[in-house]
Amino acid sequence: MRAQPTIDAETLALSALAATLTDERRAQRFLDLSGIDTEDLRRRAAEPILLAALLRFLEAHEPDLIEVAGAIGVKPEELVAAREELEA
Repeated sequence: MRAQPTIDAETLALSALAATLTDERRAQRFLDLSGIDTEDLRRRAAEPILLAALLRFLEAHEPDLIEVAGAIGVKPEELVAAREELEA
C-alpha cells in the first residue's frame, strides 16, 4: 500500500505551485511542458502526482528551484524532499 504524503509536503508543494504561478514565464513553461491547461490545473492542484510533477519541473531548472524556494522561505532541498515524499 502506498504511504500517504504528509500534509507538510503537500502544503509545501502547494506553496511552490502558487509561487510558480505568480511568474508568467515560469507558469506558462510549466503548463506547456506538463500538457495541462489552466482548468485542468485548477481541478487537479491538490493531487500529489501533479504537485510532485511541479516540484520535478522546478528541479529541472535550478534557477527556478532556487527562486521559488526563496519566495516561499524554504531551502531548495526541502522542495526536493517534498517531491520525494509525494512520489513515495
